Amino acid sequence: MPARVPLIASRVGDKVSGDRSVLVPWWSITKTCLAACALVLVAAGRLDLDRPMPGRRFTLRQLLQHTSGLNCYTEHPDYDPALDHHDDPWSAEILLAQVDSVPLLFAPGQGWTYSNTGYFLVRRLIEQITGADIEHALNSLVLAPLGIEHAFIARQRADLQRSVWGDEDNFHPGWVAHGLLMGSPAEAAMFMHGLLTGDLLPAPLCEEMRLRHPVHVNLPDRPWRTAGYGLGLMMDIASPHGLCIGHSGQGPDSVAAAYHFPDLDPPFTVAAFAPTDDQGIAERAVLEEAARLR
Repeated sequence: MPARVPLIASRVGDKVSGDRSVLVPWWSITKTCLAACALVLVAAGRLDLDRPMPGRRFTLRQLLQHTSGLNCYTEHPDYDPALDHHDDPWSAEILLAQVDSVPLLFAPGQGWTYSNTGYFLVRRLIEQITGADIEHALNSLVLAPLGIEHAFIARQRADLQRSVWGDEDNFHPGWVAHGLLMGSPAEAAMFMHGLLTGDLLPAPLCEEMRLRHPVHVNLPDRPWRTAGYGLGLMMDIASPHGLCIGHSGQGPDSVAAAYHFPDLDPPFTVAAFAPTDDQGIAERAVLEEAARLR
């Protein structure tokens, strides 16, 4: 790992390590929290995993597993210029118009492609079903039950500027249309550990969440041997430490990774964050910390 890249890591197992006052963006680790929230609602009979969504061809399961066929709004030709000009994020209406106007990349369930647009729809579904803002829904249904007290949804540029690394790109967190959680690395590790070892979800839904869809993508400079995706979970079934399950994330000039190692004795979870554009740095740090702790 290049020495010039600072890195913050925390772990959870028999104890919690890491300064809980440090604030970092969790980026797409937020997807795991959204998936957990949706599954809590499935467990309560308020959502259905496999019924086509109203007016859509795809299901909630397909949104959570990136098999819906939806493109990603970050691939729209106007997206990068908007960021370069430091524009405010597109409205929900604009994003929904893109959903309706851009053809699916493949028939639902017949392929895999990573889609922030899909998780934007998951966010809207959670808000519609609960009648609550996404931050309140995530807090009440997922974070508070797991003992996470300080994570929050970033809503304005000033929130990202509170990060330990600041926000030199003047990035508006609203461009993360599904919502961007911020919190400490320690609480990111606590969240992933509690979700994957606790009883937030009934056992059958835990199994559904971990059901692996093989992902055949080119991941240069990433440490994964057998990439796969569950319901809001990335996984490698052949890491040096057995199953490695969690999520990575990336935004302007920082990366995130939080992964659980259930095959180790005792099982533990590691989260790592770094001010770089290279996701592999945080992911390799997680694996290196796991090796150190074995």
